[in-house]
Amino acid sequence: MTTPICDFIHRYAAENTARLHMPGHKGVDFTGCEWADITEIGGADSLYAPGGIIAESEENARSLFGAGQTLYSTEGSSQCIRAMVHLCALAFREKSSARPVILAGRNAHKAFLTAAALLDVEVKWLWPENKAFSLCRCDISPEGLSAALAETPRAAAVYVTSPDYLGNCADIAALARCAHEKGVPLLVDNAHGAYLAFLSPSRHPMALGADLCCDSAHKTLPVLTGGAYLHIAKGAAPVFYERAREAMALFGSTSPSYLILRSLDRANRYLENLPERLTGTRRRLSALKERLTEKGWAFCGDEPLKLTLDARNYGYTGAQVGACLEGQGVVYEYADPDFLVLMPSPQNTEEDLLRAEAALSSLEKRPPLPDRLPPFRPPRQALSLRQALFSPREAVALKDAPGRVAASLALSCPPALSPAVPGELISRDTARVYAYYGIEQVDVVKK
Repeated sequence: MTTPICDFIHRYAAENTARLHMPGHKGVDFTGCEWADITEIGGADSLYAPGGIIAESEENARSLFGAGQTLYSTEGSSQCIRAMVHLCALAFREKSSARPVILAGRNAHKAFLTAAALLDVEVKWLWPENKAFSLCRCDISPEGLSAALAETPRAAAVYVTSPDYLGNCADIAALARCAHEKGVPLLVDNAHGAYLAFLSPSRHPMALGADLCCDSAHKTLPVLTGGAYLHIAKGAAPVFYERAREAMALFGSTSPSYLILRSLDRANRYLENLPERLTGTRRRLSALKERLTEKGWAFCGDEPLKLTLDARNYGYTGAQVGACLEGQGVVYEYADPDFLVLMPSPQNTEEDLLRAEAALSSLEKRPPLPDRLPPFRPPRQALSLRQALFSPREAVALKDAPGRVAASLALSCPPALSPAVPGELISRDTARVYAYYGIEQVDVVKK
């Protein structure tokens, strides 16, 4: 596998040229990476109009992931999510003058919400069908999606988050079939699942019928923070191909990081051998889960590279388990009152896993904590998402929030089922859910 971006940067650094171009450090060593930090000089190609080394590297990634086209992002999946929303709105407006509607799982990332507001796209929420409620989980059945699509003649797309932050994977193939039966594209926020393409068989959205999806390469692959992919399916609408670069440029910086591009380029060579690495890692994680299960720990989710512990079932909150781990030199990914999430990868050593096991084993099992989460009832919409997000706002104590209209994106990152998104009325039930997750103050539309 070629690494054209890496090769160009190495050649340029070795030439010892006078760098009378940006960046201002001129390749002088301040933090150790400056020699490789360049800008779009001659030969370095252009991210939003590639025809050289970036185009070659993206083609390598496309072939590895089995997509119709793959575009690099240096601003994470957030940039890709906004581009996906824009592309679907463009495709819909080619056929209709009506306002497009996107049916979205409620645990959507805040980048989706801001994109919908900026682009004046209406959102129809797909509410969670799972019995065990969690902010991060939003199970959507094919039957539920089909019913929602039947009620939404202006549907421009279906948008789901899979895997979610707790490691639950949606039935992408079935959801794609439901969407396509109505002539609607399926968009997948696959930020946590870049590696799924390298399982056997592939569990990546591009292999399961999604039309567009984003992967945060940096979350599960050895890529610098901010490295991500936008994938377009082979049979996707022509407008997705025609306008994808423009869509990414609309939401991206004109100064993309070549440090991140270099790491995305280098990752292609790593991905060639990832299936073997994943086999060994999954074996080690399965053995670890078995040992911890014997000690009374319970796990949630079906994503192979996530360890989601049901802390409440073991007699603790997620935060309490997290504090124990940190006290023994193990840093976790996420904790809430119910769960704790660990995100190992093939880059973790056996010692890393043993340290986590030792820390978890040091906790004595207690009787399960009682379920205190209040019931979640879908809030009533008072203003549009766009109106509320761009309205004057004020912060109020949670006790004073019932009856007010939400104006902020609280609890939407990590991807989470926000008790109230901008434009929705905060009820007493909604306020109780906020309180359960430790939110004491919310932003509301100013009176």
